[in-house]
Formats: sequence, structure tokens, C-alpha cells
Amino acid sequence: MSAAADTLKTLESILQGSAAGPQTFAPNSRYYGLPTLTVTLPDGRTVACVARRFVPPPERFAPLQHHTVAQGERIDNLAFQYFNDPLQYWRICDANRAMYPADLTRTIGSVLRITLPEHVPAPGGGV
Repeated sequence: MSAAADTLKTLESILQGSAAGPQTFAPNSRYYGLPTLTVTLPDGRTVACVARRFVPPPERFAPLQHHTVAQGERIDNLAFQYFNDPLQYWRICDANRAMYPADLTRTIGSVLRITLPEHVPAPGGGV
């Protein structure tokens, strides 16, 4: 079995546990609040998956501050620095339109937006 087939089989086994009902994600997950769907594959197998997540435009996130990237920084470390949770790296990605997290820290001197979650207004009306 190929590595891709092994990965797909593992993913399917994880998701199968949620096929009977809604998948619950932690409130700090980027998938929190998204429904779990059941999909029938061309070969007839039924698998569960999470509904597609649409990322809001960065302008909908209230800015907290800006961060200038220094040599050796990683996005998970920045998430810990600003949100006290390295798993919140996706918030920095969303606020900066990044599909690939490592892209955000690749260029030394680039400026990143650090924002509040969507629908949370900035204290005092903004930065």
C-alpha cells in the first residue's frame, strides 16, 4: 500500500467515528462550529468529512498590533507569544491571507497583522 493510500485510510478511520453525528471541535479550533458531512465516494464507500471552511477577509478581524518577522521565528511560536496557544497559528494565517503558515515567517522584516478573532471588536474602537 502506498503512503498516500495509508494516509487516506488513517484519515477515513479517524473521521468514521464522527459519521453517526456531528463532530465536536474545541472552541479554539478553526473547525469549531462546522458541520460534519457524509460523502459517498465513486467506489461506493461512505466517509465523513468536515464542511469546507471559508476564511473571512482579513479586514473583518480587528487589529491588535503588527509584528515584524525576525530571523528564525516560527508561526507557532508567534501564536504562543500573542495568544498563549501555539495551536492558534491559524488565526495569524487568516489575518494575513496565508495558505501556507511557513510563508509568513520566510521573509525577515515582513510585517504581520496580529488580530482579534472575527466578530470581536477592538478595545477602544481599533488600533
